[in-house]
Amino acid sequence: MAPSSTFVGLPVIPPEDPSLNATSPKPRGIQKVFEAREQAEGAGATVRRSIGTPKLKNFTPFLMLDHFSISPGAGFPDHPHRGQETITYLLQGAVDHEDFAGHKGRINSGDLQFMTAGRGIVHAEMPYDDGQGTSNVGMQLWVDLPKDLKNCEPRYRDVKASEIPMATGDDGKVTVKVISGRSYGVDSLQELAYTPVWLLDVTVRPGGKYVQNLPAGWNAFAYTLKGTTTFDTGATTQQVPKYHNTVFEQKGDQVIASVPADAKESAQFILVAGLPLDQPIIQYGPFVLTDPTQVRQAMFDYSTYTNGFERAKDWASEIGKVMM
Repeated sequence: MAPSSTFVGLPVIPPEDPSLNATSPKPRGIQKVFEAREQAEGAGATVRRSIGTPKLKNFTPFLMLDHFSISPGAGFPDHPHRGQETITYLLQGAVDHEDFAGHKGRINSGDLQFMTAGRGIVHAEMPYDDGQGTSNVGMQLWVDLPKDLKNCEPRYRDVKASEIPMATGDDGKVTVKVISGRSYGVDSLQELAYTPVWLLDVTVRPGGKYVQNLPAGWNAFAYTLKGTTTFDTGATTQQVPKYHNTVFEQKGDQVIASVPADAKESAQFILVAGLPLDQPIIQYGPFVLTDPTQVRQAMFDYSTYTNGFERAKDWASEIGKVMM
């Protein structure tokens, strides 16, 4: 889907940022490292949730991070959202989506969908059945919206794998899918999420070293998908195995990651950074507002098909009917 001509979000690459332009950048420290354990979610889906748990509740602007696996017959049938954005990144398989405004489509392996719920949306996300019973695997990140954008009109932006710029470094030992943000001087597509978020899919081969500057003061984490990543804080190094989330300190300019030359496999991780939002987070399931009265209003609006949820009345997705 083509980007909206009425994009009202903030720029993904902040101009004149002191960390992006630092002449003597300093590595960020590590705040914590923890494993994302499997749990059931939706209707028959399995997720490894690392943000949105007691170990990391609200890491502004991030609300939730799920590494999901959805087999045919499971999924996320019709459900609402208000006040946040979702970023879905498919790693394997395909997922269909459909909403009450008539938007529908499919994202395949390597594709993404940026969805801004704004004042309200009801949609379904269901796995594509390839007839082989293959699981559909990916990442879904929930991102808070600035309070003055929570009442915006809902919006989608699908990004195909072929549209994502690639960057390389360290004599080819590092490759980066620049989904959102900048790496090795390569900029991503623009006008993706309204809340500025950097999302980089990084592969470091044995003997490789990755050095990545991030915007100053942005919250950042790295989720390791494959292999073991060694992060260098300047004072210490820490090896992080797959399915673990590494949360970085705000102080510092860059993240440094490497894989020993004698490692048996490459490491793959997603590096994510986002602009902190100075506002309360009041969340009830898929409704994320800044005041308890707004959450109660969202529940009332959804149940009465008003104030953004009018189109939910008498609507049911076609893809969600397989769960009925």
